[in-house]
Amino acid sequence: MDMEIEVAVVHDDDDQHYHGGSSSGENLEEGEEMSYPNGGFGGGGAYMVWEDLTVVIPNFGNGPTRRLLNGLTGYAQPGRILAIMGPSGSGKSTLLDSLAGRLAKNVIMTGNVLFNGRKRRLDYGIVAYVTQEDIMLGTLTVKETIAYSAKLRLPSNMTKYEVNEIVEGTIIEMGLQDCADRLIGNWHLRGISGGEKKRLSIALEILTRPTLLFLDEPTSGLDSASAFFVIQALRNVSSDGRTIISSIHQPSSEVFALFDDLFLLSSGETVYFGEAKKAVEFFAEAGFPCPSRRNPSDHFLRCINSDFDHVTATLMGSQRIRVEDVQRCLGSLVRVKATAEIKAILVEKYKRSKYAVGTKARIQEISTIEGLTIGHKSRSGATWWKQLLILTRRSFVNMSRDIGYYWLRIIIYIILSICVGTVFFDVGTNYTAILARGACGGFISGFMTMMSIGGFPSFIEEMKLFSKERLNGHYGVGVFILSNFLSSFPFLTLMSLCSATITYYLVKFHPGFSHVMYAYLDLLFSISVVESCMMVIASLVPNFLMGLVIGAGFVGIMMMTAGFFRFTPDLPKIFWRYPMSYLNYMSWGLQISEGAYKNDMIGMEFNPSQPGQPKLKGEFILSEMLGVSLKHSKWWDLAVVIFILVCYRLLFFAIFKLKERASPVFHEIYVKKTLKHINKRPSFRKTIPTFPSKRHQTIHSLSSQEGLSSPLHY
Repeated sequence: MDMEIEVAVVHDDDDQHYHGGSSSGENLEEGEEMSYPNGGFGGGGAYMVWEDLTVVIPNFGNGPTRRLLNGLTGYAQPGRILAIMGPSGSGKSTLLDSLAGRLAKNVIMTGNVLFNGRKRRLDYGIVAYVTQEDIMLGTLTVKETIAYSAKLRLPSNMTKYEVNEIVEGTIIEMGLQDCADRLIGNWHLRGISGGEKKRLSIALEILTRPTLLFLDEPTSGLDSASAFFVIQALRNVSSDGRTIISSIHQPSSEVFALFDDLFLLSSGETVYFGEAKKAVEFFAEAGFPCPSRRNPSDHFLRCINSDFDHVTATLMGSQRIRVEDVQRCLGSLVRVKATAEIKAILVEKYKRSKYAVGTKARIQEISTIEGLTIGHKSRSGATWWKQLLILTRRSFVNMSRDIGYYWLRIIIYIILSICVGTVFFDVGTNYTAILARGACGGFISGFMTMMSIGGFPSFIEEMKLFSKERLNGHYGVGVFILSNFLSSFPFLTLMSLCSATITYYLVKFHPGFSHVMYAYLDLLFSISVVESCMMVIASLVPNFLMGLVIGAGFVGIMMMTAGFFRFTPDLPKIFWRYPMSYLNYMSWGLQISEGAYKNDMIGMEFNPSQPGQPKLKGEFILSEMLGVSLKHSKWWDLAVVIFILVCYRLLFFAIFKLKERASPVFHEIYVKKTLKHINKRPSFRKTIPTFPSKRHQTIHSLSSQEGLSSPLHY
């Protein structure tokens, strides 16, 4: 699948404008050509250049527009690791997201970003992004995780031996041999360490041998030894000509020595850009030399982190520390001037330094390099059917190993079924049994189907992985929906069959195998409807606490209009009866209004309320006492439940597609409105780029910020 990266400046008489490139490609579900970078592993190097890059959060009020990044210029080269470093809030992640095309929707970016000197049409696998959060299925082993990812993304015409060779090679490359057969770990399974998880995240992204790799603080939360091994692994990755850009907070001296280039930020401004080993020389030339036995990164952050000023002023103001203590702890810098002043000196010093001049000269050289190409692979990626098979298998393994996904619910369902069966044991055919049968059916249809929302937290974890893999173009929405249903079907079958069989024979509903099977199918599809409903909620509210509350409220509304608490003919016609009761799966499936009562009562006879009166037929009770229409059979009611199930799955699909298609349209409107507003501000003035751009000079939306390898636009 092809994506374009284009971020350019469009100049007019007043201001800079963002020029966002369009993206193209076909849906993975429709079977497009997927390129395997480097011709199956070769290819040219990736140069990324950015100039005068500015990112702002617009303020439509009277307040100032907040600048997250301010006129940054730099480049990344093949075979080298560029570290983006700075204190918290300096703009590290913002710069990384700007270059990777993953900025938030509420920000505006201006400037030039070029890939190999010009706009490039990128295939999935050319660019990879490792997020700070390690999103993986904890029930899989390290090798299984890499193998499933490889089978999803590598060409389907590769042999099993070739795929295994790539998987084994990636494991060795990232140093994961010792933990290859260990589970990743989740809430109830002990797994691998944080450093191993981070290396696994990197391994998943380098499977397709990307030429450009972004990493968001890969050493976050790791001890110094783990951080060293992670960066050392990245150095091995870069050794074969790959370009790596990584944000990092405060590396140790050993980790710092592994970086080739350094981009030092403070409050969104460039403090230094150049070779990492020359940063110490720059600080010494600026008058702030690094002590011989101090970690360079510690010294740099101490010079540019203005938080020290606030802390020091607060402590000194409260007389909790003395000036001598501050000077002794923070060194000679405090005796010279405040950190904010030091930062300002360094920023101005860099603008006039040989390093800034060298950066612009190098950018000019990169723009004139000829023959920069990105390898393409003519073979197709994994087919839709292969993706469906792999995803179904992976999801089934995850569900079978995660106790909280289905096993716990199956146990609870069996226990509750035994309780219901013993409470309503041999309910009989007395007159009072009519109400008892209704109460029993109400509990089964209402509370037992409501318990299906218990798997929502586990599904949210699977949704996170889907969102990540969807953003990277691994597969489409349709194959995920179908694979999720197929993998869950055996567990739903077991859950429904156990519950229906236990309750049916203990309560002694209408005898007969066909009646038992109907009860089982009714419960199966009703539970599936609730699960599908929770999928829709998860697509709108990706927070499991809010999702549980909304899901419980939704099922509660379904119970009110199902006909158990108030008969369907007696419901207020406006809204509650039309259309709510007809859209309610309970009305058609398991409640008094439709299928379950027909399944139980048709053909049955009940004792009258007074002795000597004729027996009451089930058909009479349904039509006269309960207001249930007998014009259609119970199988039609079951078909309606299945139809509602399909509709919820299609709604889930439509929501994702609508978000993907409509989001850029709304964002373009937002960008145009914002640009019109900030054009009036004097802080945004015309800036001539130092390297040429051959792109058309028309304004587009920030579509390239959806991700260099994002399938959000076709």
